Amino acid sequence: MQKKLNEAISMWNKLMDTIKITTPSKPFNILMNTWLLYQTLCCRIWARSAFYQSGGAYGFRDQLQDVLSFINIKPEIAKSQIILHCAHQFIEGDVQHWWHPGSHDKGIRTKFSDDLLWLPYVTAEYIYKTGDYDILNIEVNYLEDEPLDEKTDERYGIPRTSEIKGSVYEHCIKAIERGLKYGERGIPLMGCGDWNDGMNTVGNKGKGESVWLGWFLIDILNRFIPICEKLNDFDRATKYKEHMKKILNSIEENAWDGEWYRRAYFDDGTPLGSSINQECKIDSLAQSWSLISNAGDKERALKAMDAVEKYLVSYDDALIKLLHQPLIKVI
Repeated sequence: MQKKLNEAISMWNKLMDTIKITTPSKPFNILMNTWLLYQTLCCRIWARSAFYQSGGAYGFRDQLQDVLSFINIKPEIAKSQIILHCAHQFIEGDVQHWWHPGSHDKGIRTKFSDDLLWLPYVTAEYIYKTGDYDILNIEVNYLEDEPLDEKTDERYGIPRTSEIKGSVYEHCIKAIERGLKYGERGIPLMGCGDWNDGMNTVGNKGKGESVWLGWFLIDILNRFIPICEKLNDFDRATKYKEHMKKILNSIEENAWDGEWYRRAYFDDGTPLGSSINQECKIDSLAQSWSLISNAGDKERALKAMDAVEKYLVSYDDALIKLLHQPLIKVI
């Protein structure tokens, strides 16, 4: 028993000691150097029992995001997660929003626009940090099931493992290609939701557009173009450069509200995250990712972040809000 305890302590010490953050705040150091990493691995990756998500399911976007924190510490954790998630992509390029392992991978197929795109995002970050291009050659089977029709936003079921395989590179490309669909303003389609699951009826009729998703796609394309060129896929790299320009121009022409970027457009063309809205007048994601993507007009992006501080940062409450005012559904 003592031997096993010592082995566990040694494993955790080795993992936690890889990178150390030192600040004047001892509680912050403890949080960053031990507690958050421990919770991410034990709770999010192994147990999959996070706050208000205690069902034990893998989330396609969720666990891919989680392993980003381990790329600099133990990159094989991220590598295995990338490969696992490739196995939960349908032949058409979309993915399971979440699934339960050990139950024939029962899960839900949706029209969420961002889930599938976290695969190329995390893969590109993994390669950038590790230089491990060999991961792109690993072949993984796809899933097969009846695609969702126009009137169905989601379906719970048990898909089949396809006999068709694709390399990790091909899985990533399928995800990107499926994401490059635009509305009438040239902004990426929202689907039945993007990173904010609560916005599931903004674009579920197939016409709504997501400004945040535009910034996200620009960031992904910018990361993946060098990978395409590394693999001599030059035509695709050129095409992705053109898509980057198209998305950026469309956002700057159609999503600037005067003091910040709008969040989205509903299927009927009504803006969301605009000064004309009573609910969700401003959303932080569209502003912060104009800078994170390093794509937004700098003068506008900085002005947008001033609006974030004005409307979304409450110093008295030590709180940063996602959006303002809150969304309210009247039943």
